[in-house]
Amino acid sequence: MSTDLQWLLLRKYNSFVVKKVSEGPIFSTEPGNLRNLHSHKYSGLANTKTIDIKDSPSGIQVTIKKSKASPQQVRTARTTFTIRNRSGGRRALGVVAGLAKKGYRPDLRAAALGRTSALIATQKEKKPSPPRKARGKKATA
Repeated sequence: MSTDLQWLLLRKYNSFVVKKVSEGPIFSTEPGNLRNLHSHKYSGLANTKTIDIKDSPSGIQVTIKKSKASPQQVRTARTTFTIRNRSGGRRALGVVAGLAKKGYRPDLRAAALGRTSALIATQKEKKPSPPRKARGKKATA
């Protein structure tokens, strides 16, 4: 079945669709959707090649769907690799950018880099807020 036909079938009747605002953008929670937008380009269900980037306890997990796998293959149709925590942002972004450089969905390069950098930012420890400085009469006392 072609990806266009799959999208036509999934477009209106999909359990992953999130319609919060009637006139706003339509979001999607499906796996493999890097921008969480309900569109054919970013759909993880309707495309043969998908990139799924998510957070795991051991690091950032990148899953790639093989394009020529049969529908009966579920586990063997995906390749998963993990970028360890504390391995550095440049390494993580280099791994994700390398996928696009090798020709695997180069149109999703910006979305994949954005998702990866957002996950790296959430893994960093937050700095404690500095103590408040006394102002006015309290500062002179």
